[in-house]
Amino acid sequence: MGKYQKLAEDIVKEVGGKENVTSLVHCITRLRFTLRDEELANDDSLKNMEGVITVMKSGGQYQVVIGNHVPEVYEDVTNILETTSTQQVEPEKKKVKKMDQLIDIVSGIFQPILGIMAACGMLKGFNILFATLGWYSETSGGYLIINAAGDALFTFLPLFLGYTAAKKFGLKPMLGIALGTAMCYPGIQGSAISEGAKAMYTLFEGTLFASPVYVDFFGIPLISIDYTGTVIPIIFTVWFASKCERVFNKYVPDMVKFFFVPMLTLLVALPVAFLFLGPIATF
Repeated sequence: MGKYQKLAEDIVKEVGGKENVTSLVHCITRLRFTLRDEELANDDSLKNMEGVITVMKSGGQYQVVIGNHVPEVYEDVTNILETTSTQQVEPEKKKVKKMDQLIDIVSGIFQPILGIMAACGMLKGFNILFATLGWYSETSGGYLIINAAGDALFTFLPLFLGYTAAKKFGLKPMLGIALGTAMCYPGIQGSAISEGAKAMYTLFEGTLFASPVYVDFFGIPLISIDYTGTVIPIIFTVWFASKCERVFNKYVPDMVKFFFVPMLTLLVALPVAFLFLGPIATF
């Protein structure tokens, strides 16, 4: 029995019981329920409950604000929910506003990395502060190593978002990581192209969208963009890849599905990402 078992039982009861919960995630301070029927939840009882700060409804989620110890409460709540019948009940489809869907997608993708993102940002800030105070120089090994720890997430952000976006869009997480890694691949970034190969020509020259073209993909111009540290391109790419994977899962024979589906997904999604989705998202 967990430390917050009683609180978890009371919360589950007041949100309408186990049968009313279709999914549950948590952020830094909140339990984020997706309920079959929000009318069954007792807002007043939850707000007055010891251990609960307040209740909010946003993005199609029923949010119970707990505080910084929410991961422990979340663990106890999920233990209760997992004791429900193994019989799967199809959740009722509710009409959700487009803005609520967008908020749900963004929060679902970024919530898992908020903690490490804050940690890396603080490391970078402290490193610059200490170097400015003269505690060590910017060329010292200590500065470089701490800076590497702080820069790691921000430099390879598509890799992290590839994983979280894949879980959100129903793509295999390892495929999401592969897509994010490909978008950070050094040899394909504009800054890594050799001087001899640079500026074959400029696409959309003289317009707001003027972009250098260094290479082409079987005759199709590849607009050179550095995707390290970017956000929107990888989210678009993973969303498109999730659609591709579903199609291939439907038509590829079971005997070769294990390796053919991911291969075909990468083969289709990455060129489309580099040729179209990435540039569109960037612009």
